[in-house]
Amino acid sequence: MKALPTLLCIPDISGFTQFMSKTDFELSSKVIPSLLNKIVYSNEIGLKISEIEGDAVLFYRTGELPSFVDVLDQCRFFHTEFYKQLHALKARYAGEAAAELIPEVLGLKIILHYGTEVGLVPVGKRIKLIGEDVITAHRLLKNKIPDEEYILASENLLSQYSQAEINVKIDWGHYEEGFVHEEHLGKISFNYIPLSQPS
Repeated sequence: MKALPTLLCIPDISGFTQFMSKTDFELSSKVIPSLLNKIVYSNEIGLKISEIEGDAVLFYRTGELPSFVDVLDQCRFFHTEFYKQLHALKARYAGEAAAELIPEVLGLKIILHYGTEVGLVPVGKRIKLIGEDVITAHRLLKNKIPDEEYILASENLLSQYSQAEINVKIDWGHYEEGFVHEEHLGKISFNYIPLSQPS
């Protein structure tokens, strides 16, 4: 097994637990897979899938990093396509109880991290990612950001780009700073862009 520099991307459905608890299994078992599928098929920068979890997709990409603009554009595309699907599902299941909760409760947050030593291990037909950076990416999901929806980029990822690339003008959001502290990993700093619902 060879450790490789790897871009990690985790689009994670926020409000998942609340939605599952407030809707019946029949509705949630149609809505959540449909949203995860929309995320998977909205990938335009050559990300590969390692795992599809209950409410998230773990994407990865080895080799040369895409430009920071391309990474942000991909995340924005995940978000807008996700909302198109939310509204399509609300219309499709309008007659069912709790269909109104689909766009009201569910949202999307996206974690971006770059690791220099990520192990790619074949397990069945999938590639399992292992290493400290994989743990770091998942730990970044457990932050104290007050917003329900955002794009979060770790300091490790940001350090791969020039300041000019990071400061590229975006007319749909602004950067905030934050960090999480993990007992074994220490302080993990990040920037994030709060996301609003697409109109």
